[in-house]
Amino acid sequence: MTCIVGYLDHKTNKVFIGGDSAGVSDYDVTIRRDKKIFHNQDFIFGCTSSFRMIQLLQFSLVPPPIGCTDMYEYMCTSFIDAVRLCFDKGGYIQKKDGTENGGTFLVGFENRLFRIDSDFQVAETTNNMDSVGCGSSYALGCLYALPETMETEDKIKKALETAAFFSAGVREPFYIISTKMESK
Repeated sequence: MTCIVGYLDHKTNKVFIGGDSAGVSDYDVTIRRDKKIFHNQDFIFGCTSSFRMIQLLQFSLVPPPIGCTDMYEYMCTSFIDAVRLCFDKGGYIQKKDGTENGGTFLVGFENRLFRIDSDFQVAETTNNMDSVGCGSSYALGCLYALPETMETEDKIKKALETAAFFSAGVREPFYIISTKMESK
């Protein structure tokens, strides 16, 4: 339960990711001090699924060097291989009937926004936004309806507020980060 919002701002050529602070189990909600969004080297992450997964991605994952010119290929191969290894070593990966499952999260790098699904597929939308978690539909609908002229951080905050209004699994405070580097 959560809402993570990613947005590619074409004006600044940066990716922004925002997230809420709810930790939900059954009908219980805890406002967590540890954040669901963070930097790891030049990557930014926004995560749902498990706080253990967040801890592994934030503190144990070492993103491999980018050894190819195609960023999507890198994400689908080297990056995902490193994530799977990190999850396996950290005791988080779930194995059943010969398949592996992890969790769902957004990754921003320079001016690219990717969604990693629990089966480790890499998705990149054709528009400039994505969202994961129980509030994602509300957040995406809000982002779609907001004016292009609105500042990116204000859009993300409004999307998270909308998700919190409609979803019991989304709570303030909200946090927003962006990629540090601009695309060359």
